[in-house]
Amino acid sequence: MSHDRSPHPEKFGTVLGMAPGNVAVHSSDYPSADPAEYPGRSSYRSEIDGEYMGYKWQCVELARRWLYLNHGYVFDDVPMAYDIFRLRSVRVVKSGARLPLHAFHNGSPRHPQPGCLLIWNEGGEFHVTGHVAIVVEVLPDRVRIVEQNVGMHRWPAGQHWSRELPARTDAADGYWIQATLPGASILGWMLQTDDASHAVAHEPVDRRLFDIRAARLPQRGQHLAPWLDPRADDEAAFVAAMGGHKLTEAVDDQYRYFRLSDTALDELRRATNELHAMFMHATQAVLNDDGLLARFNIPPVLWPRLRASWDKRRGQMITGRFDFSVSAQGVKVYEYNADSASCHMETGKVQARWAAHFGCTEGLCPGDDLFDSLVDAWRGAGVDGVLHILYDRDMEEAYHARYMKAAAEAAGLTCKMIRGLAGLDWNAAGEVVDADGQPIRWVWKTWAWETALDQLRAECDADDRAPPLLATDAPRAAAPRLADVLLRREVMVFEPLWTLIPSNKAILPILWSIFPRHPYLLDSRFALGEGFGDAGYVVKPIVGRCGANISIFDKHATLVTETDGCFDDQDQIYQAYCRLPRVEGLNVQVCTFSVDGVYGGACVRVDPALVITTGSDLLPLRVVPDDSLLTAP
Repeated sequence: MSHDRSPHPEKFGTVLGMAPGNVAVHSSDYPSADPAEYPGRSSYRSEIDGEYMGYKWQCVELARRWLYLNHGYVFDDVPMAYDIFRLRSVRVVKSGARLPLHAFHNGSPRHPQPGCLLIWNEGGEFHVTGHVAIVVEVLPDRVRIVEQNVGMHRWPAGQHWSRELPARTDAADGYWIQATLPGASILGWMLQTDDASHAVAHEPVDRRLFDIRAARLPQRGQHLAPWLDPRADDEAAFVAAMGGHKLTEAVDDQYRYFRLSDTALDELRRATNELHAMFMHATQAVLNDDGLLARFNIPPVLWPRLRASWDKRRGQMITGRFDFSVSAQGVKVYEYNADSASCHMETGKVQARWAAHFGCTEGLCPGDDLFDSLVDAWRGAGVDGVLHILYDRDMEEAYHARYMKAAAEAAGLTCKMIRGLAGLDWNAAGEVVDADGQPIRWVWKTWAWETALDQLRAECDADDRAPPLLATDAPRAAAPRLADVLLRREVMVFEPLWTLIPSNKAILPILWSIFPRHPYLLDSRFALGEGFGDAGYVVKPIVGRCGANISIFDKHATLVTETDGCFDDQDQIYQAYCRLPRVEGLNVQVCTFSVDGVYGGACVRVDPALVITTGSDLLPLRVVPDDSLLTAP
């Protein structure tokens, strides 16, 4: 994202000026980047002396590069620029030593100093990401800063700063810097210093606000009347799948819902945004390293395509789902379903319909914006032809596919539904076509990529030569299979092929190694070892769905429970055990949805068993004010 509205920005990479310390500041006008110079995502990595600085030419890259070149230290990897404000140390690159880093709120009596980091909050012009700049001069009425990704024009001769921001000192000697850009706000500044006077002291949040509470509505026979519209294709399919107008079989549970505080939802929104960025960072690390990629059990013949998919379609992921434990112990992510996630319709439509019919007026529905977010994502997806919706014969996939079709059509796309692989054939040019002879070029699918990979594995030779199904120059006698559709070069699939990486649980130990002890992550490893599993651990297949083939062990390494499935021949990872909160006899998992890389909505899935599976219920979730959650009986 570039924050520049002026015409004729300088070409991407152009040196706009030199910051103090002889540090170049570059234009980040991405549309003008030369594909020959920047052929793929890896070419956008900025490194000095083997140390990763960031993504060319983002604000974080300049801040880390400036600190390294001027002081020899860097701050740790962060998902978003505003996360820098939570860091409390920098790392000396040469020695590995840690030096203290302190944060000071905008308006602090501890004034900024040349060389400090200025941090913007998420919002307005810096929606989702926040922003960081280096302060190079501090004056009574203004500060001068250097930054990237804001302003793409060369500086005037003799100038060594990007822009000036108005500032003032109040009666209490507090120094205030004005953000100036629309909707933007400044959190404060960061100083590398041993003196913590006036530094931000993080006040602990009342951990009870992360407890999930259950509630029930009065039973007045509401469940006896229909409350979904059978004239809507997706709602009719939902009623057929559920065997009626309901979210669960038990009559009593049809009146039960769960309550989440505003504070907890704010943390989940932040976690969703940060974790998406962290998983993308880890995906890049995997695709840069054959040794790491080998752990994902993906046929090597497909590796070039994976990397091409990442380089060319990094920004074309529509949506994914995170699974969380949320309790007074914190917010912990279990995994990221970045490929073929489900539960969108229940979250974005059904739980709101339930509230309207059953008379639930408490709080807000956390799925209210999900559909509109999906529409916006489809508008920006670059689809320029018919979008074929491919779904299997599972009844859940029928309503999920229709819900996604409605979002794509609301974005102006033309869609065609294909159940199973019915009617698919070859044309004379060797393309896969639908029953009407329409070539399939754009696909959204409910199938997991792994289904197609299994077909690929069956054809791979020991020497990894390209199997026949990867050929794209001629039809074959047999009817097209799923892999024949999804793995053809001319077919653009959603979610893209690269989502195999963040969806594979082999990503979890890699994430932990990149972001050790991150508050949203659970310790995850490729093998059991000393100091691991003191509170128990979970064994997961690196590829699996719907809670299949999961084993939970207690702190004595005694098996507590396990689930069946068809993934028991997969490699495994080990994850520290973090039990789901148990509320009124149900284990409750919170799910959030990323849409176009940012938070889009939330829901809960519940089960008497310890592991959430495809048979677990999705009951309504309401977001309530903090005081309402704490004072409720």
